[in-house]
Amino acid sequence: MSNPVICIGAALVDELYHASHPILLATTNEGTVHRSAGGVSRNIAHQLALLGVPVQLISVFGSDGEGDWLKTICEYTGIQLDAAITTSALTGKYTGILNQDGSLFTAFLTNPPLHLITPEHLEKNKALLETASCILADANINVETTQWLLSFSKESRIPFIIEPVSVPPAEKYRSADLEGLYLITPNEDELPVLCSPSATTIQEQVDELLGRGVQNIWLHRGAEGSSFFSKDKSLTLAAPDAIVKDCTGAGDGSVSGFILAKYLNKSHEESLRIAHTLSAEILQVNGAIATHLNQEKLLQLVSKYY
Repeated sequence: MSNPVICIGAALVDELYHASHPILLATTNEGTVHRSAGGVSRNIAHQLALLGVPVQLISVFGSDGEGDWLKTICEYTGIQLDAAITTSALTGKYTGILNQDGSLFTAFLTNPPLHLITPEHLEKNKALLETASCILADANINVETTQWLLSFSKESRIPFIIEPVSVPPAEKYRSADLEGLYLITPNEDELPVLCSPSATTIQEQVDELLGRGVQNIWLHRGAEGSSFFSKDKSLTLAAPDAIVKDCTGAGDGSVSGFILAKYLNKSHEESLRIAHTLSAEILQVNGAIATHLNQEKLLQLVSKYY
């Protein structure tokens, strides 16, 4: 087997409530519900597995029915769980409330006990980490654990990616040592909280992160597309046209597409096109995963959008 991508972070049960009409506050709203396996790192691992990339997921599962259900889905999909943790705590849950147009109105997160993913746990599984082609961690894990991974990445020369997830977990990294980080993938809400208050423009924020030693910054800009920054160049790519059915997981999908492209030794430009194509496909289905795609179909679809 080729060297796996190792994803570290949340595995959740996603429950998405989609309003049938414009949402009214403080009263009952009609809608539909869709239940699926979720969690940023688990979503990325799931999509990569469907795209033919060998993948390991280091996450925490409750010893309850929902934890068993999530592990079964992972194993069925082809995600390896050699260093996953099972605990007596409840499995985490993400509950999203979607507007009629599929955009997010609000969401609730019942956190899984990700504090159990410690540097000590990773040290015990160092032999597995040394086999990785790339390591991704979502910002739900402890900063201390992320710092251990960054040190490991620099020693092993294995690229390390941080996905900020959302504003609250991203804020933890405002003063973190990011020297040598291969890539961080914020959106326009997350980028400012990764930086000092004195950095007030996107360019100032990007310059600050580059000055702190981040090699690449990939800024997700929603319907405006995305921009990719490094010390020697910057790229911008418009988002493809897509009829949005469900926005959940589109960001996770784009990260999966980028990692796949890098796994295939594609350029940054090609990687962005593949990432946007996968994100566009996810926007048009319920849930966070494009289960209708394999690697060949995804690569063929790039020419449809670009």
